Amino acid sequence: MNAPVDTPVLPQRRPRNLAQGLVESISERIRGGEIRPGDKLPTESEIMRLFGVSRTVVREALSRLQASGLVETHHGVGTYALEPSGGGDFRVDPADIATVRDVLVLLELRICLESEAAGLAAIRRSDAQLADMRRALDAFKSALDSGGDTITPDFQFHLLVSQATDNRYFADLMSHLGSAIIPRTRINSAKFAHEDRPAYLARVNLEHEDIYSAIVRKDAEGARAAMRTHLSNCLLYTSDAADE
Repeated sequence: MNAPVDTPVLPQRRPRNLAQGLVESISERIRGGEIRPGDKLPTESEIMRLFGVSRTVVREALSRLQASGLVETHHGVGTYALEPSGGGDFRVDPADIATVRDVLVLLELRICLESEAAGLAAIRRSDAQLADMRRALDAFKSALDSGGDTITPDFQFHLLVSQATDNRYFADLMSHLGSAIIPRTRINSAKFAHEDRPAYLARVNLEHEDIYSAIVRKDAEGARAAMRTHLSNCLLYTSDAADE
């Protein structure tokens, strides 16, 4: 493999979504040939320093790039660029998901896509993917108990389900949208569910566990139903927000 790329181009302005801005910057360099297939990307710490972002932002960006098939990560070794595919980019700007109406229409799309993705994941998932899902759910529960960040493990769980479909387009879409798909990044979901935050997040956690359990059992219909219930509940509370 080639030597690490050591001259990343810094973004000229700070984007509204830092992870997406980082994804776009690295993607442009890979697609433009500045970063060649086999080139090693800078370390997480180097990217943090060069772009002035947190480790969480860097890891989310790298996760999206990996799901898009632009990089691959070898644990303990590093992240390397891959040959970009010739297909066109899916164009939905996560930064444009700004209103309650935007969240509603995105949830309608997610119900259609992610319900089927959960069913496919139940059939096609590997043991390693199950283990990754379990870690994401455990991270969600830990953050819930400590009052920490639940958005990152929430998104990670949904991304992992899409990756377990063995269909790159499910993962590409989820990766492109990023954590913007989580309604509580845009609205106070707990308020509109008429629950306090811990109670609301505890219920979200149980819904995730139902999805995971069905995938573990290889119960495709059960996984579809559990995902549909989960996202339909999100849609219901978001609809209440739109009526305010």
